[in-house]
Amino acid sequence: MVDAGRRHSQEPCRCATGRTVLVVEDDAGVALTFARILQLSGYRVVTAQDGEEALRAAAAHNPDAILLDLRLPRIDGVCFLRRLRSLECETHTPVAIITGDYCLEEALSSELRGLDAAIYFKPLWVEDLLRITDCLLPSER
Repeated sequence: MVDAGRRHSQEPCRCATGRTVLVVEDDAGVALTFARILQLSGYRVVTAQDGEEALRAAAAHNPDAILLDLRLPRIDGVCFLRRLRSLECETHTPVAIITGDYCLEEALSSELRGLDAAIYFKPLWVEDLLRITDCLLPSER
């Protein structure tokens, strides 16, 4: 469950300023909630509701991190991640899978880890979302 007011009243995010996060989520309400929370913490946020739109957004905005749902229309999260990794020459954009699918098959979990993606499960609290995002991004000092 996400409570947008709880985290914002605490310390601000250490490393968010100017960083761009791509939120790939087919549920418009969840995408909006994640975007608002991240924006309140200083992130620039781009959203996409399916894998095709997410590939275009990644190319156009060069995000610093991606929060990715697995169950998406047209191109699912796994196919998106495979295609993203095949397009990235030398860099690997940090990706966190955020899914409600608690029973992932071991082969799928292994493939996602092999594609350098961390896996987290919904629902998330504000602190969880910000911690996950912060962990994807190295501190700028």
